Amino acid sequence: MNVPGIDWTRLTGWMAAHVPDAGEPVEISLISGGRSNLTYALRTGDRRLVLRRPPLGHVLPTAHDMRREWRVISALAETPVPVPEPVAFCGDEDVIGAPFYLMGHVDGAAVRTREDAAGLGPEQTRRLSERLAEVLAAVHAVDFRAVGLGDFGRPEGYMTRQLERWGQQWERSKTADLPEHDSLAARLRERLPARSASTLVHGDYRLDNTLVRLSPDPDILAVVDWEMSTLGDPLADLGLTLTYWQDPEDEERASVPVAAGVTVAPGFLTAREFAAHYAKVSGTDIADLDFYVAFGTYKLAVIVEGIHARFKQGKTVGEGFEHIGAAVPTLLRRAHRLLDG
Repeated sequence: MNVPGIDWTRLTGWMAAHVPDAGEPVEISLISGGRSNLTYALRTGDRRLVLRRPPLGHVLPTAHDMRREWRVISALAETPVPVPEPVAFCGDEDVIGAPFYLMGHVDGAAVRTREDAAGLGPEQTRRLSERLAEVLAAVHAVDFRAVGLGDFGRPEGYMTRQLERWGQQWERSKTADLPEHDSLAARLRERLPARSASTLVHGDYRLDNTLVRLSPDPDILAVVDWEMSTLGDPLADLGLTLTYWQDPEDEERASVPVAAGVTVAPGFLTAREFAAHYAKVSGTDIADLDFYVAFGTYKLAVIVEGIHARFKQGKTVGEGFEHIGAAVPTLLRRAHRLLDG
């Protein structure tokens, strides 16, 4: 079976030796929509599973860490945070060419476009956006020490390290020198908060990193894509979520082809309402939120530049990458305006 990123013979042999209870695999296919790690639907004679592995090329240091994803969904399996069932982890790169893990299939929808939510009325979309804020608050409320994640990160100095890390990622990924990047990085350093709260953070929390039950009552069935999770500042998660949010009048955000368009549907909370609902259910002070949204926008610009770099190297799988690089300067300018207030 010829599927990019999968050695079928080695995979079936490994599963027979390590997870025989899962059943013998009979079919695998790439799930569309992934622009970072690769996600596959795997069917055995008895059940449906999902396989996650890193991208095929241009893998940056500390990025695409399968063991990290595996550890966090395993730790959260018995908490109020909805995650897929952890099934098995493989750190042996000789099996399919990279570490990977298996998790249970979740019978939910990935809502990436307005069309994906077309069957929802305004009351349902409002409830879905409220649930997204409530689940984010649940992530941040996890007693990370009690679930075995006490050493999952270093909360002290988190935002300083984040800015350094994403600056390094930019240098490794950039396809052109952009003065807007350098001046933005300097401004963010000047505005870094002196102290912040410490919680489990997802690192890339947004609607299309969840699996959703659309009807009859919309709900978040699972949070996925935990590759950037760590211990750190919860407002960094909220800021990044709002980076992906698009209000109906925000035409500029529509020009960035990453998770844009869904939240303009009637009934969705506005970005301001989403932040207020999160603050209400979590009890978090969001007075300095503009800084965190600016940082999230900067982070998204670096991520998009990395995707663009992989596309130019011919290392992306799927369609829709040819225009993504144009979004990078737009995001950098947008972050500057957020810091301007």
